[in-house]
Amino acid sequence: MGQIAPIPRLNRLAYGGDYNPEQWPPEVWAEDLALMRAAGVNLVSVGIFSWALLEPAPGEFDFGWLDEVLDLLHDGGIRVDLATPTAVPPAWFRRAHPEARLVDHTGTILGGGGRQSFCPSSPAYARAATRITEAIATRYADHPALVLWHVHNEYGGVNALCYCPASTRAFRDWLRERYADDLAALNTAWGTSFWGQRYGDWAEIESPTTGPTTVNPAQELDFLRFSSDAHLANFRRERDILRRHTPDVPVTTNFMLANCKTLDYWRWAREVDVVANDHYLQAERADNFIELAMCADLTRSVATGRPWLLMEHSTSAVNWQPRNVAKRPGELARNSLSHVARGAESVLFFQWRAARFGAEKFHSAMLPHGGTATRIWREVVRLGADALPRLDELRGTTVVTDAAILWDWQSWWALELAWRPSVDLDYRDRVEAYYERLWRDRLTVDFAHPEQPLDRYPLVVVPSLYLTTSAAADNLHRYVDRGGTLLVSYFSGIVDAADTVHPGAHPGALRELLGLTVDEFLPLRAGETTRLDGGLVGDVWAEAIDLAGAESVLGYVDGPAAGRPAITRHTVGAGTAWYISTRLDAAALAPILTQVYAEADLAPPAGVPDGVELVRRAGATADYLIAINHTGDDTVLPATGVELITGVSCAGAVAMPAGEVRVVRLDRPT
Repeated sequence: MGQIAPIPRLNRLAYGGDYNPEQWPPEVWAEDLALMRAAGVNLVSVGIFSWALLEPAPGEFDFGWLDEVLDLLHDGGIRVDLATPTAVPPAWFRRAHPEARLVDHTGTILGGGGRQSFCPSSPAYARAATRITEAIATRYADHPALVLWHVHNEYGGVNALCYCPASTRAFRDWLRERYADDLAALNTAWGTSFWGQRYGDWAEIESPTTGPTTVNPAQELDFLRFSSDAHLANFRRERDILRRHTPDVPVTTNFMLANCKTLDYWRWAREVDVVANDHYLQAERADNFIELAMCADLTRSVATGRPWLLMEHSTSAVNWQPRNVAKRPGELARNSLSHVARGAESVLFFQWRAARFGAEKFHSAMLPHGGTATRIWREVVRLGADALPRLDELRGTTVVTDAAILWDWQSWWALELAWRPSVDLDYRDRVEAYYERLWRDRLTVDFAHPEQPLDRYPLVVVPSLYLTTSAAADNLHRYVDRGGTLLVSYFSGIVDAADTVHPGAHPGALRELLGLTVDEFLPLRAGETTRLDGGLVGDVWAEAIDLAGAESVLGYVDGPAAGRPAITRHTVGAGTAWYISTRLDAAALAPILTQVYAEADLAPPAGVPDGVELVRRAGATADYLIAINHTGDDTVLPATGVELITGVSCAGAVAMPAGEVRVVRLDRPT
């Protein structure tokens, strides 16, 4: 492994967050700058929600306050991620263009007073967004503080889907392009012979609003694809304006990756210069640090292994969860450095100074309401002014990974449409269970698209792939045939890209690869369990499996599939394909994964306490071990080298105090 290019125009790990000076009188700005310097802040995002201030009336601009802020930041040595403010059209826009308001699936017109209260397919919105973006790009293209463009904010966060007349017209145009203006092809793909839905004219097609019964799932699936593309078109429009004015300044937008179901980020990631992500801890979860690691690995994966930006996370509690639990001492640093360990070249927060008014006034910030006397402020300074500068040498190094997990937003969409065999089929549940197992075994994961090359991974896990294209099935077969080890979970391989069941017995596209057929799905009742050989217990799902070349590894002891295989193994070419046909939690997966690891020649690190996170980084001149102790107990890990945060040399062992992070530059053998 060698160096990879760091993010351009950033000369160190970035530290800072959203800065909203428009919420404060100008006399506060000088204080902000002094405190930012004390905290080690070197990058702030500016202007994200400022459209109404920058363009107080259509075509009338006021940039005076923003000029002053950017000059102040530049003079203070702080770089700027400058936003286009298009996530919040001004009130005058809503008044002038009521047709651009968001309409939900029931046909209800939604009001303003919040953010993203517009239809993403609105022509009026496109014109207004183009005008403000062009004005900002023209004015600030040569500003010396500018190092990054930040387009919009959290696309699809609250206006992912719109069902207004403009959206319906745009949906029809999108369908005509997708189906090459061939209405017969659409009728075939959507299976419109079912329930007499055949269309004889494009104008007959509607958006899939609420109906008297469930709507055609193929239509809903295409509407989800269209909606993701509608937002992407808005991003491209602004990005292209910015690139025309500043071809050397990277353009990004903040994704929400694992926590945003409605955008296909595999497609989006190809359109940004730098992948950036927002992640907020699920505060009430006891294992929330595992979910955080999963989201960071997914972000690095959609960035194809390149460095990425943590654009937003919180110093402590947020304001929008049912119970906004505060982070405990040390948790701020552990969360931040877990992202850095997994490829982030920034630690950015929402927001710099806690707001006194508005919907997010109880959201934590780098500078809390209590100011510099608070614990959070002390931890912010300790991380930004002390720890992070010691870790700059991680920039451009690569994360060493052991296995891949397949992730596909479109399969997620299709799986959770109406009228599936069980309401308990849950995409994130299966991904998280398998990810947790590998995390607890200290194996680092890449996420992969089902159609991308997989040969470099000794193990590929498929937690949920209900929608499986022929290309994906061929890719998996080729991977196993060449010597790979594949592990597939239930209800995968079932339908094609149009949500049409693959011909023949289930599991359809994966039937020959897995060496079995499923005679019948056997979903379990709420609370019902099924026992397997070896004492394992599953729930939610079982299947009546008939072997067709595979061998049974464990069988069902009771339940509707009693006496039949539950877990199977099939040799294909030089590799093997495993299948687990019931829902097992992360603990129950352990004995199965032990066998799978052995077959894949993977050896998880031994003797590491549960709850200690390990990530390895590799560079051209040094390798690194990053260890994060999420437990309440001190421990010791084997390592020889220099620990970067404390500067202590490690001769065979590094001390890991409870709740702390250690980063060891490892000695390379001579």
